[in-house]
Amino acid sequence: MNKKLIGIASSLSLSVAMLAGCTGGAATNSTEPTNTGSNSTSTTSSTARPAVTAPPIEAKGDTIKIGLVASISGALKPWGDDSARGAKLAVDEFNAMNKLGGKKVELIVEDSGSDPKQGQSVTDRLIASGVIGIVGEVASGITAQIAESAFRSGVPVVAVGATKTTLTDVGNNIFRVCYTDALQGPVMARFAYEELGLRNMAVMTDNQQPYSQGLSASFSEKFKALGGKIIREEFYKSGDTQFTSQITNLKGLNPDGIFCSGYFTEVGIIAREVGQQGLKVKLLGGDGWDSSELQNSGEAILGGYFCNHYNSAEDRPEVAQFLTSWKKAYDGSTPGTTMGALGYDAAMLMCDALTRAEKMDTHSLIKAIDETVGFKGVSGVIDLKGHNGNPPKRALVVELQKSGQVFAKAYEPEEN
Repeated sequence: MNKKLIGIASSLSLSVAMLAGCTGGAATNSTEPTNTGSNSTSTTSSTARPAVTAPPIEAKGDTIKIGLVASISGALKPWGDDSARGAKLAVDEFNAMNKLGGKKVELIVEDSGSDPKQGQSVTDRLIASGVIGIVGEVASGITAQIAESAFRSGVPVVAVGATKTTLTDVGNNIFRVCYTDALQGPVMARFAYEELGLRNMAVMTDNQQPYSQGLSASFSEKFKALGGKIIREEFYKSGDTQFTSQITNLKGLNPDGIFCSGYFTEVGIIAREVGQQGLKVKLLGGDGWDSSELQNSGEAILGGYFCNHYNSAEDRPEVAQFLTSWKKAYDGSTPGTTMGALGYDAAMLMCDALTRAEKMDTHSLIKAIDETVGFKGVSGVIDLKGHNGNPPKRALVVELQKSGQVFAKAYEPEEN
């Protein structure tokens, strides 16, 4: 990625990896086990993945069906809307290029409702309808359910912003276009310790979100390895609106920073409570912060830092063309979150793999996606070959100011 990085306007919170997303975990009724995050700082969490055994599903006729699972409703709707718009833009542009000899890609969109169970249900429906690939989700908890269904049926999945490190271990059909929590946790630990000079950190973890659990674990491990102390970890669950007791507990320990690994939906409320209690600390987090809603969280969130996937102001042709196309397609607007760019990348990467697949079926598509090298995405160059579904990606740290998100520092994958 080009290193000419400048500030990001508040109307373009494309600067960004999830997930969420990202980012990301899931909604309040996640069925994920309590602590499944990886503490490893390696990009890939395992060296071998189970191979799909289901027979191939073949696309019939001149229409190739690709499914998209996105949070079109529910708490994660800002990410779902952007990822859906990005994916649709990619498919429309791909079809216009006529790279499949007259065949067209049909994008079938299903709403996860920001809920893991619904995400799995609509995935099953997509597979039954004959899709040979699935794009989504932003949330790791939802994507984990998608991955389980897709593995049983042998259908490839390209996750948009799901950053849980072990997510791709499900099978050799699971891929992503974002970085993992094994990268962004240590990135934020290094930034806190080396750039901000913080030494005594507290951690706030959403114990219902695999994303938050894994991110807190990787941050804490790296921060302690650097010589810092994690003086306390407080827990909450998605949907909570009261954080008085947790912040009171932390205030008594006098931390110099708090790492909030959850989503913007709760982080904003946490920040307001920090401000109300007069706790003067730096707030830090991951790509789950990526929402303009955080700008309404009071003074305490200002000067906070989080990890994101790319910078919309970079001097790269892929970024410029993407923004131009988005504005043309969507009435002059710009994406509200980074998931617009990642949704575009995930869908376009899958379409690109179709041009390299030996046959229009699931097995051939899995192989073609896995052999992707040098794919020039909006979020940066994506290499999947030899990486077990996890592309080495650059991570950016941005600061929240009244004007929006402002670039602070970039970390290359080899730096961690």
